[in-house]
Amino acid sequence: MKRLLPSPWLSLGLLGGWLLLTRSFSLGQVLLGVSVAVVMPLLMAPLRPRPGPLRRWVVLVRLILRVGRDVLWSAAQVAAGVWRAKAHPPRGAFVVVPLDLRDVHALAALTMITAVVPGTVWAELAPDRSALLIHVFDLDDEAAFIQHYKADYERPLKEIFE
Repeated sequence: MKRLLPSPWLSLGLLGGWLLLTRSFSLGQVLLGVSVAVVMPLLMAPLRPRPGPLRRWVVLVRLILRVGRDVLWSAAQVAAGVWRAKAHPPRGAFVVVPLDLRDVHALAALTMITAVVPGTVWAELAPDRSALLIHVFDLDDEAAFIQHYKADYERPLKEIFE
C-alpha cells in the first residue's frame, strides 16, 4: 500500500482539491480525481526531501506560538506604519543575519517563518548558507533586530533540528 500511496494525506488533499475545483461529484470526476491523487505523488516522490529529525517537541510548540504572536504583533506594526507613512515614513532596510543553522530543514523553516511574519518582506539565503539577507519594513536598530531574530527563531530551530 505504501508503494501505491507514498503520501496518503497528500493524495487525499489532491482528491479533495480536485473535487472542489471541478465542483462535481460525478463518477467521471471522482475517477479522474482518484487517478490524479494516485499518480501525482508517485511522479513527485523523487523530488520529496527526506523527513527531518524533529527533536524537542516542547520547543517546537513554543516556537509555533511565538511565530503566531509575532505575526499578529508585526501585522499591527506594519498597519500602523502604513497609516502614519506620510508623517513618519518607514525606514526600510536590508539586514544581513549571520546564521549558525546548517540543517536544510531548519533553514527551510526559518525562511518560511521569515516569509510569514509581516514586516519582513523579502529574504535571500547566501549560497554557502552562512547568512540570510532580509528586507525589513521599518528598522529602528539593526543589532537589536538581528539579536531578536536569532534568539526567537534561529535558536529554537537549532534545538529542534540539530
